[in-house]
Amino acid sequence: MDTDPLLHERQRAIHLLRAGRQVGEVAQALGRSERWVRKWRKRYEEEKWAGLKSRSRRPKRLARRLPEGVRQAIRESRSEVEAQATTGEGLKYIGSSAIRTRLREKGVSPLPSARTIERVLREAGMTRPRCLASPTSPLPHLQTIGPHTLIQIDIVPHYLRGGQAVACFNALEVGTRYPTGRAYTHRRAQEAMDFVVHVFQTIGIPTYTQMDNEGCFSGGTTHPHVLGRLVRLALMVGTEPVFSAIREPKSQAFIERFHQDYDRHVWQDTDLSSVEAVNGQGDGFFQAYRRRPHPQMDGRTPQEAHQAVAVRRLPPDFQMPAGRIPLYAGRVHFIRRVGKEKTIRVLNVSWPVPTAEVGQGVWATLELQPDQKAWLRIYDGAPDAPRRKLLAVHPFPLQEPVHPCPERQKESAGPSLSRVRVGWTEHLGVIAGRVWPELARCLGGFCAVKKPLSGTMS
Repeated sequence: MDTDPLLHERQRAIHLLRAGRQVGEVAQALGRSERWVRKWRKRYEEEKWAGLKSRSRRPKRLARRLPEGVRQAIRESRSEVEAQATTGEGLKYIGSSAIRTRLREKGVSPLPSARTIERVLREAGMTRPRCLASPTSPLPHLQTIGPHTLIQIDIVPHYLRGGQAVACFNALEVGTRYPTGRAYTHRRAQEAMDFVVHVFQTIGIPTYTQMDNEGCFSGGTTHPHVLGRLVRLALMVGTEPVFSAIREPKSQAFIERFHQDYDRHVWQDTDLSSVEAVNGQGDGFFQAYRRRPHPQMDGRTPQEAHQAVAVRRLPPDFQMPAGRIPLYAGRVHFIRRVGKEKTIRVLNVSWPVPTAEVGQGVWATLELQPDQKAWLRIYDGAPDAPRRKLLAVHPFPLQEPVHPCPERQKESAGPSLSRVRVGWTEHLGVIAGRVWPELARCLGGFCAVKKPLSGTMS
């Protein structure tokens, strides 16, 4: 059995071409570029079916044979990109791809492969070994993810022809596998805000919006207790931000897996020279991905699954508030792993979890209440876990008022998993309050004892 995962797709392209389909039609059907189709058509014409197999990308020049001048250029370039990342100039990419781009710009020859660069840096002690978390404790995660429950957002770096770096923001609505994305020349807070607004306008406003701990999302890595603009925007529109576990991509595995499809269809075998070209190529991929039946959707397409349930979106003419965005009542979540000192790092502060085990995965929830009180509660499970234990509670200092959720957002909020979890008495009370006032008064006693939506769920 052939284990080449791309062979079937290339064979399919040849089948369609031999059936009489045009290059453009084949590219659209497979979600590929016309350049990709022509490449494999030529390979087939020259080598027949055997030519469609992937060829080895093993570096032809071994690191031990690399000239000392090239080794010095690698080490020098690594030092340069580290300094650039520290001072905030440009993008904060210091990996082998960024170094290879810099070597190309300098005219270094022979140009080493990314793997060779990594090997040279490792031998020079210029890389840090990755700290792998203990595999004995799984990270908490949402148990059931329905439509419009969770959107995961992440950034994948790429380089244009000529070496310019671009930040590719991607988002995936996990319950329906409905994606969107945009490329930017920078990955600052303003680009993150622009993209999140695009997500809420295009996909909708979910119960949870998950992202990693990068400064453009979290609000920075310096000031304690910082609640950045993106967190404030999320609370304002009525979604609950979730920050993934630090340096553990598996805590948002859905978007990480989607990046592979995005890279393969947008960047592989293409020659992109501008951000506009990237977004044009990406738009074609996103549209094709939405219309293709997904194996996790029981044969439905992401578009069909996404449109089957009503969703609340930001209006197309939404305008970002001028100045500082106020704080609104709501919840902000953090997936963390307990460190050696039995603490977790949340919003640039270490919080004790004395009853937890070192290496244990925990779920921390910051609850913001309208009475200017805030609490960080740390649990051993996600909000929808059948059973979870409260491990620690800490007061969270606030220097500004917390405003109640706007009534218009409560009234227009669509169905979500967290709202179902809090109990059916609230829903019965709302219905009764609108239709049968007398019945509402009867049910009032039951509704009064239920915890508010922004409170703790255990």
